[in-house]
Amino acid sequence: AASNGDEPATQDTPSDNMTSDSILLSNEQLDGRLSPDLWPEPMPGVSEFATLLSVHNTKPKWALDSEGMIMLQELGSLTAAALLEKVKDLQNLAYKLGIEEAQEMTRGRFLDVLRKETGAR
Repeated sequence: AASNGDEPATQDTPSDNMTSDSILLSNEQLDGRLSPDLWPEPMPGVSEFATLLSVHNTKPKWALDSEGMIMLQELGSLTAAALLEKVKDLQNLAYKLGIEEAQEMTRGRFLDVLRKETGAR
């Protein structure tokens, strides 16, 4: 085979003993273009629509009354230690409420308040 001086005289072909990595190697150059230039958008306008939706809205998505907003501001102003203390207090309150509810359910069973109606009157 003739050589032009830039390439070696022997060229590899898939039939030669090549490793799988060298068979899969691509020498394609993307010429520094961005991918949208190389692969245009399949549905025109979708990118612009997506950027409109991704604008960060400063308005919160939940509806709080003035009391809720005040509580939120108070919680936001707490230090980490004070916030942990507040969380512990809430956990203790929830535990006490659970115990109280269990006692009331037991009382209801003893008084047979929660009996099921077995027949029509």
